[in-house]
Amino acid sequence: MSAAAPPEPAGVDHVDERLLRTSPMKKLLARPELGSVVGAIAVFVFFSVVADSFLRASSLGTVLYAASTIGIMAVPVALLMIGGEFDLSAGVLVTTSALVSSMFSYQMTANVWVGIGVSLLVTLAIGAFNGFMLTRTKLPSFIITLGTFLMLTGLNLGLTKLISGTVSTKSIADMEGFDSAQKLFASHVTIGGVELRVTILWWFVLVALATWILLRTRFGNWIFAVGGGADAARAVGVPVFKTKIGLYMGVAFCAWISGQHLLMSFDVVQSGEGVGNELIYIIAAVIGGCLITGGYGSAIGSAVGAVIFGMTSKGIVYAEWNPDWFKFFLGAMLLLATLLNAWIRKRVEATK
Repeated sequence: MSAAAPPEPAGVDHVDERLLRTSPMKKLLARPELGSVVGAIAVFVFFSVVADSFLRASSLGTVLYAASTIGIMAVPVALLMIGGEFDLSAGVLVTTSALVSSMFSYQMTANVWVGIGVSLLVTLAIGAFNGFMLTRTKLPSFIITLGTFLMLTGLNLGLTKLISGTVSTKSIADMEGFDSAQKLFASHVTIGGVELRVTILWWFVLVALATWILLRTRFGNWIFAVGGGADAARAVGVPVFKTKIGLYMGVAFCAWISGQHLLMSFDVVQSGEGVGNELIYIIAAVIGGCLITGGYGSAIGSAVGAVIFGMTSKGIVYAEWNPDWFKFFLGAMLLLATLLNAWIRKRVEATK
């Protein structure tokens, strides 16, 4: 007969750990974007002091527009990083999307919307290609997407010169469907003296959608699981391959949106654009709290990282400084935000 368990000490209550309430402060510290929010406040205060025009209403629209052009791509890049992967082709993929729309519409003398549709199919196919190659070859995403980056860079320039005879596309401003497409991708509205571009709306919608996916859907759980460990995720039934391919196609879809905005804003596209922008998207995601190793981050954090980019890029102009300082400030923000995020995570883990 087994020995009886020792009596419980008087006055001691045992509560299931799962029923313990987490304090609001611990919940706040556990948020991935906390470090970026602190950094955004610091940047805002700094440029408010050194640049008088920074606080003008008109400046708000300019800063938000600069943030949105980065934020639209930073959102899917953040989700991809949470899933444990990179995409170094994201920057030139935006240009590829715009080039396909422009050249197909012009060369085929088709309605602009036809070119936009073809561009969507081509861009999604490139995203699917990245995901397929990653899952089938088991090569690092750095190598796969670096190869795609180089191929797209060459194709953008080579095909544009072959078809158009120059490094830029022909104007499509007078073609059927351009005006309606411009309203969707490059229009603006003035509210209270502040000019707001439609990309800001696209950006807000994408952030809300990505946040809902991450926190409220099964696919969001799969993203975190795959980023935390692909083998462990596969062992519990997570479709790792489909999840990663879906994430790359998400990057491609947002590249299509950005590409159409680029085209509709200027009605021509320079084939060499986009090179280097992929690093800015990654920086925005990392500043927003995404870990390089995957499994941690948020879409809201990427938005805050994009806002920091917008405030820094325009704040330097408003302060009338040499714009060469921009890269320095961006690098400093990256390091400081990463260190702050790491410190916060250690504090949270120590209090568990």
